[in-house]
Amino acid sequence: PYAGFVSGLVSATVGFAAPVALAALTFGNYLKAGGLPLEPRVTATGLIALLVLLHARTRRDSASGQVWLTALKLALIALFIVLALVNTPAYSQQLFTGQPIPWGEALTSEAAIALIYVTYAYSGWNAATYILGELDNPARHLPWVLAGGCLGAVLGPWVARTSRDLLVTPFAGAYLMLIGVALAGLVLVSLIDFPPLVRPAPGAGGRPSAELLRQPVFLVALAASALGYGVMNLLMAATPIAMGQCGLPFSDAGLVLQWHVLGMFVPSFFTGTLIRRFGVLRIMAVGVLLNLGCVAFALAGQDLPHFLGALLLLGVGWNFLYIGGTTLFTQAYRPEEKTRAQGLLDTGVYATMTITSFSSGALVTTGGWQWMNWASLVPLGLCALALAWLAGVQRRSR
Repeated sequence: PYAGFVSGLVSATVGFAAPVALAALTFGNYLKAGGLPLEPRVTATGLIALLVLLHARTRRDSASGQVWLTALKLALIALFIVLALVNTPAYSQQLFTGQPIPWGEALTSEAAIALIYVTYAYSGWNAATYILGELDNPARHLPWVLAGGCLGAVLGPWVARTSRDLLVTPFAGAYLMLIGVALAGLVLVSLIDFPPLVRPAPGAGGRPSAELLRQPVFLVALAASALGYGVMNLLMAATPIAMGQCGLPFSDAGLVLQWHVLGMFVPSFFTGTLIRRFGVLRIMAVGVLLNLGCVAFALAGQDLPHFLGALLLLGVGWNFLYIGGTTLFTQAYRPEEKTRAQGLLDTGVYATMTITSFSSGALVTTGGWQWMNWASLVPLGLCALALAWLAGVQRRSR
């Protein structure tokens, strides 16, 4: 349950990366168990690449593929239920004859880990970046969205600590509480009246993806958002494991992640003001420096204050880089190109998140916490070079 809880907490913070990685690895393990002579990681990577290619095509192809995949999943669920009833007569008799069902098996660690896919099927905090254009009064309403994220950062670890031993199986109570939170979010989302998507007129779809990607502004926005997200995901996902290796208790890991998420959210109340006052490239450069400060803190020691300081700086640095990157991104497309450009950005960001989710645990257990921090200097250096290159391009074009 500890591994399942940590994976779920990472997923709640970074979006869909952890469930994507876990589902793909599960797919690979199922195929290997069925006789396919391939490593699960190879199969999982191929599956993710295939789905990325599917969704990187036109919106119609992506939607059609999603419909067929959903139908396939429903058919497989029905098939699994039938096979379970056929191959386990004892359960069939309990279900249809009124005999008591052993509900205690739902509280096992395996069931807890399986609930990751259910609990985090909805992920909404980072949607704040994408709904600015849909809000009636962004300056008034967006802070309430961000305040909800701050509240979640405070309440989430507290709920985990207080409910982890609520039932006999460790963390089973925490998962039940998280299910309730997810269901409450589902109810709230269902109450939102989303306006219909306006389709562009024939021939008015804007520039193709290749032309969008050739713009320096687009390339740097994509690189900064993806690399900033990747470094944050890599280090944050490994933090609970590294703290456990250092002998620190679970409560300390919850405290560190709590301050990390606050570092991600709280600056959002004034990041926009700082960008308007000092310029987006300067704020993004500060984000890179804060990430470098995180690495320096992490390399300086492995006690609680060092983990706390490193993850706090990592959260604020990610905020400056990601919000700065998405602000820069809005300068790279026309209104009719919005969905295509957003799809390209999301593909780059979530592909990077998936790769770092796959590699984080393996890197920290094989190379160690300090080696991971040294390695994170490479993407941070690339991000700094991209910002310097764009600043030079803009200076020469004036």
